[in-house]
Amino acid sequence: MPKGLARPILVATAVAGTLDILAAVCLTLFFGREPAAMLRGVASGPFPGATEWGAAGSVLGLVVHFVLMAIMAAAYVIAADRFPALRAKWATWGVVYGLVTYVVMNLVVVPLRFGGPFPPSARAIGTQLFCHIVLVGLPIAWIAARHFRTRSTIA
Repeated sequence: MPKGLARPILVATAVAGTLDILAAVCLTLFFGREPAAMLRGVASGPFPGATEWGAAGSVLGLVVHFVLMAIMAAAYVIAADRFPALRAKWATWGVVYGLVTYVVMNLVVVPLRFGGPFPPSARAIGTQLFCHIVLVGLPIAWIAARHFRTRSTIA
């Protein structure tokens, strides 16, 4: 990893990860489900038995969520370090990155783990697009842009 990028990656991970998981918990409660079970479902991606692990599976789900978010944040911040356009037009690229994360999660990650995409509904697609764009892509892009703007004024 290029020098000096750990801080914006950690901040972007914390902000976007927290916003996204709070939205997931709110939606889970709205639909009358248990957040702990939702988190065990997240953990079941890399750990198929996690749905039966009780509180430990739920904690692991939270860890898995933040690891995935760290990967997403690191990919964008490292790209923004190499491509100044990503920081100059952070809002545009944040929307694009949110769409990219949606596509990767729903057309690559989920099908690889669960044998196919989850059945789409208009509500699920709209909700996921909102979360990926507004709660993940835009905050990560803004934090990266702010980091590089601050760094350039200091140097």
